[in-house]
Amino acid sequence: MFREEDLTFERVERLNEDGVLLHDKKVVSDEQVLEMYQWMLKARLLDEKLLRMQRQGRIGTYAPYSGQEAAQIGSVFALEKSDWICPSYREHAGNMVHGMPLEQIILYAKGHLHGGRVPEDVNILPVQIIIAAQTLHAVGTAYAQKYRGEKHVSVSYFGDGATSQGDFHEALNFASVYQVPAIFFCQNNQYAISVPVEKQMASKSIAQKAVAYGMPGVQVDGNDVLAVYEVMKEAVERARNGEGPTLIEAVTYRLGPHTTSDDPTKYRSKENVEPWREVKDPLRRVRLYLENSNLWDVEKEKAFVQTFQDELDHMIDEIESKEKEFPKVEEAFEYVYQEKNAQLEEQQAEARRIREEGDWHE
Repeated sequence: MFREEDLTFERVERLNEDGVLLHDKKVVSDEQVLEMYQWMLKARLLDEKLLRMQRQGRIGTYAPYSGQEAAQIGSVFALEKSDWICPSYREHAGNMVHGMPLEQIILYAKGHLHGGRVPEDVNILPVQIIIAAQTLHAVGTAYAQKYRGEKHVSVSYFGDGATSQGDFHEALNFASVYQVPAIFFCQNNQYAISVPVEKQMASKSIAQKAVAYGMPGVQVDGNDVLAVYEVMKEAVERARNGEGPTLIEAVTYRLGPHTTSDDPTKYRSKENVEPWREVKDPLRRVRLYLENSNLWDVEKEKAFVQTFQDELDHMIDEIESKEKEFPKVEEAFEYVYQEKNAQLEEQQAEARRIREEGDWHE
């Protein structure tokens, strides 16, 4: 018989909005908290910079992630370098921590043909644009690791909208049946583009969807970096010990638009956004905790911000100074198949002709 209480998930919380620990249990040291915060701050600064660059016409369409730094960085801190990340297009913060060079992130935003390349020693799959497809990729890499007898874990990052896709349900079903070391990490940022979560699904939570597939489901405060780390650490240990997959719902909020092609004022009010921006901001609560612990102050923050902004500006200047040397559009046809077929040869020639005749602007 169905019982309503079976679908009630207590949200895991460790650090409140005022930066105060909710109990004595702490699974990370203050030094680690400081490192997490510095990564979160870098990620916020990068996001704000790329958003400004898009408005200036210096990069193409961009998907901001401000507000979701704790969810990404807290979870990635629980991984080993040998673990795999299967990201969507909004995971630059977590990707940076896992080893993706900042230069590659900028090149990707610039539309550089090689911007999506991942260094050999970084276990991150290319950015996935198809909604929820990366959940299947995580299952595939996890299955391969289990087959090889390796102790690595695969993590798929996706948004609440992805849970309405068939790929998501197929991935959870396969992962549970075969008990692969996969973690499905949903950043429930409240909106699938313009559709609020309550209009997208009738279920009380995303975490409860794990019940149907026979795996643990956990809901965590996605703006609480300590709680995210703790929940993720437990899921990683389960997966690494052969105990199967976990679905994690990190409840967070997308402060900006879905992408720079979106106008969020059409579907949400300023009154809805401001509490998340002013009080619930994940950076704010960690900063308050560090300040109360005498590990951070205004002067340290100013110096850190200036140093990173200088580094970022210098890197962007270097990249933009070489834009004339960027690969031409027709070179993309070299990377479709190992050997080009006749149709690709024809398309490549046409692309070259159009570019040389100036019928489009690169």
